[in-house]
Amino acid sequence: MEIWINPACSKCRGALALLDAEGAEYTVRRYLEDVPTSDEIRGVLDRLGLEPWDIARTQEAVAEELGLEEWGRDAAHRDRWIDALSAHPRLIQRPLITAEDGTAVVGRSEEAVRDALSRRRP
Repeated sequence: MEIWINPACSKCRGALALLDAEGAEYTVRRYLEDVPTSDEIRGVLDRLGLEPWDIARTQEAVAEELGLEEWGRDAAHRDRWIDALSAHPRLIQRPLITAEDGTAVVGRSEEAVRDALSRRRP
């Protein structure tokens, strides 16, 4: 299990605290420092079953600078979104938790973190 975090984020700290309380084994990725490549983002999106615009933080200042609200949300624009998430990792929703069963969740709630924990391999 891996969790992508921004240490300044209260949701990330809460997810880490819950993982620790449950005795989970996990790896922390500080994705603002260890920026994911476009291919890594594609992989996480596949695991999430989401599109890049679904995990984009459109309220960030850089989102406004890029004009994300005006970008198409379809297959023709998918790579553009993914490249923007890689170039500007602050745009990535957090925390992202990759579960042991090959799926992933956006762990913004206790329920989502528990969902990731429930996806342990038998």
